[in-house]
Amino acid sequence: MTPPLPGPDRPHAFVSVRLITADVARLADFYARVTGVPVRWSTPDFAELATPVGTLAIGSTRTVALFGPGSAHAADNSSAILEFLVADVDAEYQRIRQAPTEFVNEPTTMPWGNRSLLFRDPDGNLVNLFTPVTPEARARTGR
Repeated sequence: MTPPLPGPDRPHAFVSVRLITADVARLADFYARVTGVPVRWSTPDFAELATPVGTLAIGSTRTVALFGPGSAHAADNSSAILEFLVADVDAEYQRIRQAPTEFVNEPTTMPWGNRSLLFRDPDGNLVNLFTPVTPEARARTGR
């Protein structure tokens, strides 16, 4: 589903996050396994995983020159966390815990009411699977 274009009566629509990587196939496969979302390939240098509310785009380092040489660097993120809302974070942890990844924590209930599992993708980006567990957290996510 494509959101309506922004206009005077509609704010800008946030639709995707793009990760730059030296190995698009490896990263796309990782996210497909973690999320269960199929990969949509445009070219060998660009893939997308479209969820109902946003898209994770994965671009090759070869695409960076199109934006400006050196404007992005693969596996160089230490400030953003990609977050995915899941029905049961504990079940997801059991499902993916044997995957070759670095877990930052096991499922933990955070002070803001989400049960959260933090780990790294193959490029070192932080990924958070979370389930709202308090009434306030469920209300924030429309659950």
